Amino acid sequence: MNIKVFLLALAFMYLGVPLLLGDNNYLIGMIASALIVAGIAVAWALLGNLGGMVSFGHAAFFGVGAYTSAILTMDYGVPVFVALVLGGIGASLSSIFMMPALRLRGPYFALAILAYAEIFKILATEATGLTGGGGGLLSIPSLPVFAGIDFGTKLGGYIVILNIVTLMVITYFFIRRSSYGLALKAMHDSELATRIVGVPATYLKIVMLVVSAFMTGAVGAFNAHYINFLEPDYAFSGTWTVFPIVAAIFGGYRTLSGPVIGALFIYLIDQLVFKNLLPQGHQLILGVMLTGMIVLSPSGLLPIITNLFTRTRGKQHA
Repeated sequence: MNIKVFLLALAFMYLGVPLLLGDNNYLIGMIASALIVAGIAVAWALLGNLGGMVSFGHAAFFGVGAYTSAILTMDYGVPVFVALVLGGIGASLSSIFMMPALRLRGPYFALAILAYAEIFKILATEATGLTGGGGGLLSIPSLPVFAGIDFGTKLGGYIVILNIVTLMVITYFFIRRSSYGLALKAMHDSELATRIVGVPATYLKIVMLVVSAFMTGAVGAFNAHYINFLEPDYAFSGTWTVFPIVAAIFGGYRTLSGPVIGALFIYLIDQLVFKNLLPQGHQLILGVMLTGMIVLSPSGLLPIITNLFTRTRGKQHA
């Protein structure tokens, strides 16, 4: 996406949305929820696009980050904003247990990561003294008041998650432009060839897995303090894997902004439109939309938007 368009979109999210919808807690809450999905979609796209690894287990990082942050604030009095970062670190540490799966390729890696997510879910359910087990954790501390701003409100939470997702996209941008990013893209095209010329493929994959896990864990930590409740079936739900994958592919997972645009579009249209039209099977419509997008525009929604914008500008200057 053109940098000017990106900055305009960012300015609208920071200024336009609060001014237009700041008093509408329902819509602000929905957009914040969409940004939670967007954050995981960016992390998933980073691992899939640069690392060349398709993951079906990002729910594990989401859940570990959420529980880490919740437990640290409830049992040890760690400030919430510090706990958000520690939640990301906790998720990164959990990814160490998944590193043996890096030896696997394609669907075998994806299924192995999915198995790890189920293992973490079982551990959270059984560790009753630490996680509350199946009963979950209640009254998780809300986002605090900081610099005179109450981040515990819907609007405050929206600003926090918008900051998190923006930082994630910027991080993705710099990684992609770095020498590591170039090596990762080359490895994605031909891992064997990059190994022959001396690129440390396994090391780069480990770095991408840790970074992706950190991002997802930080988003999970935010969500825990945003909804003030956690239980294993929710924290490690497959929704935190499937929805971001759909969003990333729909928006264009090989682009920087595609996963965010895809998440906002998919989540909001699903919750505000499809859910009202078809309460019991509304996600079937998403499946049809995703199939149509893959057939008509395999690169996703963002290239379509970019082409329309370019044509519009061309007609204006003509």
